[in-house]
Amino acid sequence: MQIYTALVATCASLIGLFDSGEWSCLKGEMEGFHKGRVSYVMSLVWTAVAWQTTSVGVVGLIFAVSSLFSNVISTLSLPIVPIFAVIFFHNKMGGVKVVSLLMAPWGFASYIYLSKLP
Repeated sequence: MQIYTALVATCASLIGLFDSGEWSCLKGEMEGFHKGRVSYVMSLVWTAVAWQTTSVGVVGLIFAVSSLFSNVISTLSLPIVPIFAVIFFHNKMGGVKVVSLLMAPWGFASYIYLSKLP
């Protein structure tokens, strides 16, 4: 089931890429990447591998424990990604990132609070 979701998302992305004409800009974007073409391609490849690993892990959590636990772990791990991006990739910590970092725990706390109501 997870494979079909990823396949549909990939097809939709590729159709949008070619339909909009953005594919012609990819070469320039790759050459303009400040760390080089190989780093650009490796960033794309390892991002795809990481997302597939995450998807398999989430499905594994659903089978091993429960979908509730899987959603809890996914929600709690959301703020970790921007923090790692700031540390490892030296991204700037702007207002949008701060708000998104605060919204994930807030959403989790709201879920816990609302689940306790009768």
